[in-house]
Amino acid sequence: MAPFDALKMARERSLDLVEISPNAVPPVCKIQDYGKYLYEKDKSDRAARKKQKVIVIKEVKFSVTVDEHDYQTKKNQAVRFLGEGDKVKASLRFKGRQMAHRDLGYKIINRLILDIGDAGLVEFMPRMEGTTLHAILAPSKKVEAAPKKAASSAPPTEGTKSTEPAVPTPAQA
Repeated sequence: MAPFDALKMARERSLDLVEISPNAVPPVCKIQDYGKYLYEKDKSDRAARKKQKVIVIKEVKFSVTVDEHDYQTKKNQAVRFLGEGDKVKASLRFKGRQMAHRDLGYKIINRLILDIGDAGLVEFMPRMEGTTLHAILAPSKKVEAAPKKAASSAPPTEGTKSTEPAVPTPAQA
């Protein structure tokens, strides 16, 4: 169809003539409401963005001389971050003569990986970058669903009512 005839046809219907493939021979055009097309495309793009999860990397910093309580606190933070679905970057910085004892740093990071266990998967094994030792842990798929189940299966507290019938214990009967 001639471009003039197609444009005339589109104007009669109060629509737009949209060029779909300009490089084809002959060029391919479509008669449609272009404003409605842009609105629907924008709406579908917004819906796709809504379903995306932004990957956040949280960092937990250690030192070679970390005390046991500090280690446990930072390990618990890493487990919490993994449970929330975030990645964790465990880093350990060597200062001065500590560089002569890199094996101590590797022991701390490897211990962290073992202590975290099923809560996370090792994405990057520990490696040196300058004076810093890094390891990146990603949340495991099993753990992401676990906190939701744990919250719903928790026993009711004293102030809340339970929907389950009360079963007397042998001492009460």
